[in-house]
Amino acid sequence: MQTDTDSPLFSPLTLPNGQVLKNRIIKSAMSDSLADGQGNPTAAQIRLYERWAKGGLAASIIGEVQGDPDYPEKPGNLVLDSGADLPRFRELAQRGAGDGAQLWLQLGHAGALSHLPISRPKGPSAITFPDFTSEAMSLAEIKAVPKNFATTARRAAELGFGGVQIHAAHGFLLSQFLSPLFNQRTDAYGGTVQARMRLLIETVEAIRAAVPADFVVAVKLNATDQLDGGLSEAEALQVVAALDGTGVDLLDISGGTYFPGAPSSSERATRGPYFLDFARAARKVTSIPLMATGGFKQYQEAEAAIRAGDVDVVGIARGFVLDPALPATWQAGKGGPVFPRFTSLPAGGMTAWFTMRMADLGEDRDGQPERDITDALDEYDIRDAQRIPLWRERVSLS
Repeated sequence: MQTDTDSPLFSPLTLPNGQVLKNRIIKSAMSDSLADGQGNPTAAQIRLYERWAKGGLAASIIGEVQGDPDYPEKPGNLVLDSGADLPRFRELAQRGAGDGAQLWLQLGHAGALSHLPISRPKGPSAITFPDFTSEAMSLAEIKAVPKNFATTARRAAELGFGGVQIHAAHGFLLSQFLSPLFNQRTDAYGGTVQARMRLLIETVEAIRAAVPADFVVAVKLNATDQLDGGLSEAEALQVVAALDGTGVDLLDISGGTYFPGAPSSSERATRGPYFLDFARAARKVTSIPLMATGGFKQYQEAEAAIRAGDVDVVGIARGFVLDPALPATWQAGKGGPVFPRFTSLPAGGMTAWFTMRMADLGEDRDGQPERDITDALDEYDIRDAQRIPLWRERVSLS
């Protein structure tokens, strides 16, 4: 493979707040699940983001960082609250932003998807499925969300992180509010898409007012929930238009949901990058720089999306797990990562395989033999089970 030395993929990008990304490649948020079980960074997690920074990317985004421990996605999430180990977070911020890279925190609240063994799930409306239940949030609980996100973002800025990404995708809390399938409220936060996006807009505005002007504020948004009755592309475009002018520096377009039984984006989408058609439509209604996450596996795909102007940045997740120095590899013209193929794919197996591979990278075990997907799933489940009592101890959950 040969790369074009003048490729726009390796050109800098100036964001609306003046921050400059050194190229157009971002490690998009994944739930690395590498915290210590009580919300603090581990040595392996710090090393992982240090390796990604040295690999030539413009920015890394750490998936699912909670503002408090009450509504986590998994017991391996980070929690940046008043009880956090601040020296460890400062070390993460410093070492994960080497070589001109930036490190951002994806601010999360799992809402109805909060991990049941360590939480009491709550979302916009009550949900009762045979194996899944969630209570409805009170109006007071809803109104506390923007302040909670803003406090966490301000704390991140004080610790040296370069920005935050507000998670409004994949079925987590803000995504739940946007979706008519999960938001059945009849007050000011439910009904029309304008009402359903109210909490997201309030959260963006609260964060922007709480952080320095040069601190990046990004948003991750579903192009579609990929569920009948969920957020449609037409409604998502209305959300994109409403975000214009709110101080958002980068809009990351994704899709799908992690609700039980829902297909993943990769199962629904055609081969190649997933959301470029939506990005082209979004260009017409916003001036916010655009990023798309999902389906970028080869240099040619990423380069073409930037050259065509479909997006300003490409978001890549699993490719960075297979090659932590992926931008340097591409720039040197050495080809791309080889994605694993499995004879069987148990539920949750692919996520587990990549998550455990991140643990390998954080411990510099690059040479470890490739694990079987069922073994990865077992390791993943065992590690979560070991962390549950640690998390419950932190929040005094009985």
